[in-house]
Amino acid sequence: MICCGVDAILCNASMKAVILAAGYGTRLQRDIENDTTGKFQHLIGIPKPLLPIGHAALISHWIKALNESGCVDAIVVVTNSLYYNTFEDWRGNFPNVKILSDGTENNEERLGAVSCLQLAIKHFKIEDDVLVIGGDTLFKEDFSILEVTTKFKRLKARCSDSNLVLSYPCRDDETTKYGILELDGDQRVCHMKEKPLPSQTKSRRACPCFYLFSKTSIPLLDVFLHEKEMAPIEEKDAPGNFLSWLLLRKPVLVHHISGRFDVGNLSSYIECDTFFREKLSHVKSYMK
Repeated sequence: MICCGVDAILCNASMKAVILAAGYGTRLQRDIENDTTGKFQHLIGIPKPLLPIGHAALISHWIKALNESGCVDAIVVVTNSLYYNTFEDWRGNFPNVKILSDGTENNEERLGAVSCLQLAIKHFKIEDDVLVIGGDTLFKEDFSILEVTTKFKRLKARCSDSNLVLSYPCRDDETTKYGILELDGDQRVCHMKEKPLPSQTKSRRACPCFYLFSKTSIPLLDVFLHEKEMAPIEEKDAPGNFLSWLLLRKPVLVHHISGRFDVGNLSSYIECDTFFREKLSHVKSYMK
């Protein structure tokens, strides 16, 4: 195929995927251990990204979508030392996936999501655009990874510094759970407020951990973490904190989706697994 103009940029652009999976799932494990039904004891000790969701592990849905869409040329999963071997065993079905340990063994030692992203960038010497995915998140069936990455590349064709994030509607009583985006008329992010009260923002646009960062934005991870070197882990753990900092320095645009599943506790896991078993059991191209 011969490409020209913007299409040539879309064809030649390369991108890496980094899936953040170094969390310890303390809330979920606590819920499973306290569950009196005994139905979920087989999930004890399983990291959230490897939990069975429908017919496959949560993270396997992402790998399949990434591979089928052809939108990235490398996939890195960042986990911790405790779960490293478990992820290595899992990746036997996905030879194009690389597993990287952050070197920690418990929740108190965790580096934080932003530091884990930086670790992957430096370890694999990544100099391309980067797609960052939270390892405990899945989206509704109308989400298309190919649609989102194509939009990102078209934005970059107009401005190489462009970054793209997702947004979905949330209820008034949910603003305190999420990072909330405030947008201008051009769908550019003006502000991101972390878990605000409903009265503190008019926006009801939540932002999941799914970011497309331009290669010109990636070096700013070093600047951000240097500034936050003495800050508490909470300021370095949530990747939304880097996004809030970045949007003051680089353009961040939005792609709207209908919703997501955030597997944070047992009830949210059951909801997600039930949805996949009952509504997506026959869908072969989910998220592609």
